[in-house]
Amino acid sequence: MVSRSYSNLLELASGESPSFERMSRRIPRIMTVAGIMSDLYDDRSESVCSDPSSSVQRERIIIVANQLPIRAQRKSDGKGWIFSWDENSLLLQLRDGLGDDEIEVIYVGCLKEEIHVNEQDEVSHILLETFKCVPTFLPPDLFSRYYHGFCKQQLWPLFHYMLPLSPDLGGRFNRSLWQAYVSVNKIFADRIMEVINPEDDFVWVHDYHLMVLPTFLRKRFNRVKLGFFLHSPFPSSEIYKTLPIREELLRALLNSDLIGFHTFDYARHFLSCCSRMLGLTYESKRGYIGLEYYGRTVSIKILPVGIHMGQLQSVLSLTETEAKVAELIKKFRDQGKIMLLGVDDMDIFKGISLKLLAMEQLLVQHPEWQGKVVLVQIANPARGRGRDVKEVQAETYSTVERINQTFGRPGYDPVVLIDEPLKFYERIAYYVVAECCLVTAVRDGMNLIPYEYIISRQGNEKLDKVLGLEPSSLKKSMLVVSEFIGCSPSLSGAIRVNPWNIDSVADAMDSALEMADQEKQLRHEKHYRYVSTHDVGYWARSFLQDLERTCREHVRRRCWGIGFGLSFRVVALDPNFKKLSMEHIVSAYKRTTTRAILLDYDGTLMPQGTIDKSPISKTIDILNGLCRDKNNMVLLVSARSRSKLAEWFHPCEKLGIAAEHGYFLRLRRDVEWETCIPVADCSWKQIAEPVMKLYTETTDGSTIEDRETALVWCYEDADPDFGSCQAKELLDHLESVLTNEPVTVKSGQNLVEVKPQGVSKGVVAKRLLSTMQERGMSPDFVLCIGDDRSDEDMFEPSQSHPNKLPRTSSPVRLSTAISSVPNLSKPVAIALHHTSSGSGSTSPRGVWATVAAPSARSHSLLLVASPSSFLASAAHAVHLRSSAD
Repeated sequence: MVSRSYSNLLELASGESPSFERMSRRIPRIMTVAGIMSDLYDDRSESVCSDPSSSVQRERIIIVANQLPIRAQRKSDGKGWIFSWDENSLLLQLRDGLGDDEIEVIYVGCLKEEIHVNEQDEVSHILLETFKCVPTFLPPDLFSRYYHGFCKQQLWPLFHYMLPLSPDLGGRFNRSLWQAYVSVNKIFADRIMEVINPEDDFVWVHDYHLMVLPTFLRKRFNRVKLGFFLHSPFPSSEIYKTLPIREELLRALLNSDLIGFHTFDYARHFLSCCSRMLGLTYESKRGYIGLEYYGRTVSIKILPVGIHMGQLQSVLSLTETEAKVAELIKKFRDQGKIMLLGVDDMDIFKGISLKLLAMEQLLVQHPEWQGKVVLVQIANPARGRGRDVKEVQAETYSTVERINQTFGRPGYDPVVLIDEPLKFYERIAYYVVAECCLVTAVRDGMNLIPYEYIISRQGNEKLDKVLGLEPSSLKKSMLVVSEFIGCSPSLSGAIRVNPWNIDSVADAMDSALEMADQEKQLRHEKHYRYVSTHDVGYWARSFLQDLERTCREHVRRRCWGIGFGLSFRVVALDPNFKKLSMEHIVSAYKRTTTRAILLDYDGTLMPQGTIDKSPISKTIDILNGLCRDKNNMVLLVSARSRSKLAEWFHPCEKLGIAAEHGYFLRLRRDVEWETCIPVADCSWKQIAEPVMKLYTETTDGSTIEDRETALVWCYEDADPDFGSCQAKELLDHLESVLTNEPVTVKSGQNLVEVKPQGVSKGVVAKRLLSTMQERGMSPDFVLCIGDDRSDEDMFEPSQSHPNKLPRTSSPVRLSTAISSVPNLSKPVAIALHHTSSGSGSTSPRGVWATVAAPSARSHSLLLVASPSSFLASAAHAVHLRSSAD
C-alpha cells in the first residue's frame, strides 16, 4: 500500500504507485542527514517504524522554540563548555507535566551563547546525548537581523498594538529582515529533519519567532503531526492587516494541525484575520473550534499557560528564602510599612511608568498612606534593545526620583526600584511579604507574575512561623491587574484596571489596602484553587491531548502539496481519491455514445468576483461546439432567473437551461419552459420580503434579489463578520415566520435563500437522466461540473433532503457522488469542478470525479486545475480531441 503523503503530483497521474527502491534502506530514529520521507510504504513491516524495537518505544514529542532550556558556561581553562538545565524555562517545566516514563522529549532551539564553528559538532553531540537537545547554530549577523531585527523591532511591537506610524514608533517593515526571519525558520526546519520520525513523532512549535516553520515542515512531511502555540497577544485584524506579509504568516500557521492561544480574544482576532484576509470560515463542534483549510481541519485551542508548582514550592522551602523573608519583614513590616510589589521587564509594554504615576496619585489623594505604603518595583532586564528601552529606563528613573523627593522622609522612600538581577528565591521572598501585587502592563501575552504571587502567599509551615502566623490561619492576597494581560480573565477575584487611567489604578491600590481581611482570604482561596490545578503540567497535557485528537485522522488521508514558497499548503483527501488526467476524460468521452453534461454557471463558467456576470463570447462558442454533437445533451443548471439566462444564452439554440435551481426547465431554446414540480404559491413572499428588507437596511453592502419563485438575501459586499452574523440571525428569523409555508430556507455562500420545497439541482439531474432514458437515449457518460455545495445535489439525485448536507463541502463528501444510473451498461464519469474565486478558498482547486461501472466499485479521482475557467478549456479539449479522433 502506498503512503498517503505525496510531494509529486505527476507521479500519480497514471494512478500507479511511486517507485520505492530508493527508499528501501532503513531510516534510523535519529537521522543525521536531512531527507524527504513522504513516499513511504504504509505497511508497517516495510516502513520506517519497522524495527522490532519500535513497537515498545515511547511516544515522542519534539519541542521547538527560539531558545533551548539550557545554560552554557565556558570552562575555566577556556576549552570546552559546561551545560546544565535552565530550571526557569517553561519548555523544561512542561516536560514534567507530560511524564518522563510515557513521552520522550527532544528539544530544538538556539543557545544563548555563541558557539564557535569548530566546536559546534562536539557541542551538538554532547547536548543530544546528555540532554536530548538539538542546537540550532546561527551566524551572529543572521541572528541579530532575525531576532533583534524582525522579531523584536517588527513583530513584537505590532503584536502589542504598536503601529510604525513613524520610524521612531516601532520598526518599519524591512524586507531584508523578513528574509532573515524566513532563513532562520528554514534552518530550524533542517535541524528538525535530522531527528524527526514523521509518521510517529509530534512536533510542538512555540511562539512568534517561528511562525513560518510549519510551512517548511509540512512541505517536507505532508502528514506531520504539528502543533503551534503563540505566547504573545494576537492583535485585532485592524492592526494585523497593516503587516505587509500578513497572508504569508496566516497561511504558514494554517499548516499546523493545532494552533493554541492564551485567551479567547487572541483566538478570535486570529479567526477574524483568517476570515477577512483569506475568506475562511470556522465553526465550533462539540466544544472544539475548527477551520476548514483545503480539506484539512485546523483546530484552535484556547488555554492559558500555568506555573510549575513543584519548582515554586521547592524554592519556598529553601533556607535562603526563609532568611530573605525574615530580612524583608524587619525592613518593612517591623518598621510599620506596607509593601506593594511590582515585577516587570524593563520594556515599553509593561507600564512601569504608569504604575509609578498611579502610586504618586495615591499619595496625593490619600495622604494617610504617606510614610506607610512602599511600592517595591523589581525591574528585570529588557529582552530587546533599542532607543525605546533607553527611554523607558530614563523615564522610570526620573519618576522614581521625583516621587521620593516629594513624599520621602528620613528612613522612608515611597518607591524602591530594584533594577539589578535578583535570584529566584529573592523574588519569591518579596512575593511572600507583599500585601498586594500590581501588574499593570498595557499589553502582555500571559504574564505569570500574579500566579507566582498567589502560590508564594500560600506559603508553607516554615514561612508561617517566620511571618508569625498560626498554622490554621487562612492566607490572604490581593491583586491589581491590567485588563490587557492574558491572565486577567482567569483571575476573577483580582481588581481589574485600565492601566492608562491613572486615577482608576490609584483607587484600585487604595481599595486593595482598605479591603477587609475576610474578603482578601476568599479571593486568595479562589485564586489558589485555580492556579494550583491549572499548572504548566495541566496546560501541556491538555495541548498534547488535543494535538493527538486532531491528528488522529492523518492515517486515513492522502495528501498533496500545492503552491510555491510560503503559499505552500496541503490538500487532504479521502484514501479512495486518485488523480484524474485530462486524457482519462477524453478516453471516457470517446468510448461512449450518449452523453449528459450538466454545468453550473456562477463560479464555474463565470468567476465569482466578476462584476459583469454575462458570459463571454468564447464560452458561448464552446457551449455551441458541445451542443452541435448530436450525442451530447448539455444542460446549464443555475440559481439565476430564467429571463436572465434566456437573454444571456440566446445564441445557444440547443443548450438546455434549468433556472432557479431547476424549478424552470427547457431542453432547447425553441421549446416552452416547464416546471419540475407543481406550480408554487408565492404568497409567502409577502411574509419573507419585509423581514429581508429589515436586515438589508441594517447591513451595509447587502442586497435582495427577487426571483419568480425565490427570494435571495446576498451579503457578498458586506463586512464578512457582520454579514455572517446577520445571515445566521436572518436564517433563524425566516425559519420562524415561514414555519407553515411550503418553502425551504437555506444558507449558501454569502447568501440566505428562500425557495419552494422540493427544488434542487439534484431534482434537475434526475429529471434529465429520466427524460433521456424515456427517449431511448440512456446516457453512458455523465459529466457534472460545479463550484459549491448546492452543486453537490446534482451528484445525488436520490437525495431528497438537501439541507442534510454538511455545512461545509469537503473532498470526502464529494467522493460519494452519483452512485449509478439506471440500466448502466458502460462506464460513467462524473466530475465536479470544486473551487472558489476568493483567495482563501477552503477547498482544493480542481476537478473531482467518480467513475462508476456495474462490475467494479466506484473510485474517485482528482485533477488539479485553474479555477473558474477550467470548464471552458476542459470542454473545448474534450470536443476537439474527440472530433479530431
